[in-house]
Amino acid sequence: MNQLILASASARRAQLLQLAGLSFKVVASHVSEEFDNHISPEKVVENLAERKADAVFQQNQKINSGFILAADTIVVIENEILNKPSGYEEGVQMLKKLSGKTHKVITGVCIIHKSQKEIFSETTFVEFYPLSDSQIDYYIKKYKPFDKAGGYAIQEWIGVTGIKSIRGDYYNVMGLPVGRIIQKLQQMNFPFPFSI
Repeated sequence: MNQLILASASARRAQLLQLAGLSFKVVASHVSEEFDNHISPEKVVENLAERKADAVFQQNQKINSGFILAADTIVVIENEILNKPSGYEEGVQMLKKLSGKTHKVITGVCIIHKSQKEIFSETTFVEFYPLSDSQIDYYIKKYKPFDKAGGYAIQEWIGVTGIKSIRGDYYNVMGLPVGRIIQKLQQMNFPFPFSI
């Protein structure tokens, strides 16, 4: 069975795989998202993605002939990792840090198929216009981005109105560098429902 397993409960990641025309099953991984602050941000997300993929691989022996895909996304501003805000106040602080500046969105990806394991990260640079206090307040109260790295989602109001420029993969900012994943799956002989 060459089924694709998404080791994530993220609705955005599932949506992106659907947009890519892929069929998959969701098997959420339940692992700690704590990380070592002494390693590079790229290694942080790669390690978290690998931990998620390994957990699903170990817990689901019967699907081990499938392709397991896991990912983790962080926002980095001036060498500080911004994970998910714990509430309103932290969300405000995060968006104030991002206001008028360029930050990095880094997604770590791990794909496991039988004895093969591919681990990589993708970085996108995002620049915000200066954000007013009222913009930040409106966004956080209306959209409650407490499950979003950096306290925002690019596809929501704040992204539409507040982002000045993007350099790199847009979908990476949503949580999954789909194009690069397709290339990796192709190298791993994934049976696509379309020709590549």
